[in-house]
Amino acid sequence: MQVGLISDVHSNRVALEAVLEEMPAVDRLLCAGDVVGYNPWPADCVEELRERDVATVMGNHDAAVAAETPFRFNGMARAGVEYAEDQLEDDHLEWLADLPTEHLTCDGRIKLVHGHPGDPDRYTRYTYPREFSPRLLDEEDVLVLGHTHVQGVERFAEGIVVNPGSVGQPRDGDPRAGYAVVDLEAMTVDTYRVEYDIEAVQTAVSEAGLPERIGSRLARGE
Repeated sequence: MQVGLISDVHSNRVALEAVLEEMPAVDRLLCAGDVVGYNPWPADCVEELRERDVATVMGNHDAAVAAETPFRFNGMARAGVEYAEDQLEDDHLEWLADLPTEHLTCDGRIKLVHGHPGDPDRYTRYTYPREFSPRLLDEEDVLVLGHTHVQGVERFAEGIVVNPGSVGQPRDGDPRAGYAVVDLEAMTVDTYRVEYDIEAVQTAVSEAGLPERIGSRLARGE
């Protein structure tokens, strides 16, 4: 079984479309949260994942928008949350509010979370220390997480931890949108980066009245 992995779309429709267009054929598509926030297309991104029936978990930006969950946001992130609250329809907000904080799929072989499996708001960074792996992995073969916007794969005796990277706002110095594909038969993970029209996103950010740095940082992958 081939499983596509995405995370941290952050309302970046242009990057999401580029990823979905390039991704090889997969049997299932999973999203590790933060569908909304920062960029100017929250409704389009929610609608795309909802229509494709993508198994998705709730990220901290999703929770802030739909469930009014408190989180420490800087001014730039807060602006994205407030913009999404204004732009989303009730059915979009309901979809976000109904997202679980973790999801087991593929006969229990893949667990999907946003941050740390025990704390959705905690950043779990790559490379993951080996002595930490027993507390990360449970019965699943593959743990998929996001939140850091940093792409990475690490193998442990207990299984594989994957961060597919961010679709809409990479922070590892590579501005290209990130995603990954897991082959559950071979137990392999391939990571990918996709170029997209960053200038178009920057223009849309400006036209939406969002903070300029939301767009400018995209070109630097930060």
